[in-house]
Amino acid sequence: MAAAGILVAFAETKTDTSAPGVVIEKKYPWESSVSAGLTLTRGNTSTTLFTADFLTKRKTPTDEYMFFLGGAYGEQNSTDTVNNYKASAQWNHLFTDRFYCYLRAEGLRDIIANLDYRLTIGPGLGYYLIKATNTTLAAEVGANFEAQKLGGQDQTFATVRLAERYEYKFNDHARLWENAEIFPQVDKFENYVVNFEIGIEASLTKSFSLKTYLDDTYANRPAADRKKNDVKIVAGVSYKF
Repeated sequence: MAAAGILVAFAETKTDTSAPGVVIEKKYPWESSVSAGLTLTRGNTSTTLFTADFLTKRKTPTDEYMFFLGGAYGEQNSTDTVNNYKASAQWNHLFTDRFYCYLRAEGLRDIIANLDYRLTIGPGLGYYLIKATNTTLAAEVGANFEAQKLGGQDQTFATVRLAERYEYKFNDHARLWENAEIFPQVDKFENYVVNFEIGIEASLTKSFSLKTYLDDTYANRPAADRKKNDVKIVAGVSYKF
């Protein structure tokens, strides 16, 4: 379904009533960015943290597309402390200006958390509680099929997805965003994962900006001898194209 939705036309045409016969092409381009961050400390403690991600999205009057790829690697005194990779894709189809259905797929690998893979896919419904020029707030609810290999054990089960996404643009040069989601297992609600992110971005030029964000993942049932919470704070540079 998502692949079929992506193959829509990249432009919409309409007739200019002020000039009969003249067709105006209205384009809805992809908005993409690549970000990278690097933190180094040397001395009594030697630490390294590198992050990189790619984000692209496109909005039309009836459809929204979002794709994300990211990874992080960190070490302290030659011991790995962060090593994870994530990919996600979501397609929203709007029935009205605010109400939509979606299809979402996500993959995660976190070596430090002893998570070989976690794959989720499922449909859902969403609604824009706020949809203004500078502010958006959307709430989503859906169902997922989840497959993972955690602590060397393969597991498959169904989850519910509850999520919200918020963005506020101070002006054309600065924005604040926040999103959160929880995935409780349908038949074992005590087995759940919470993802939370909050950040701020400020433009340096038309193409470059500074971005700082906090990323938190909480797994109520982690692998043996692993902590439930993983938090990282990232500061980096983003290039938009």
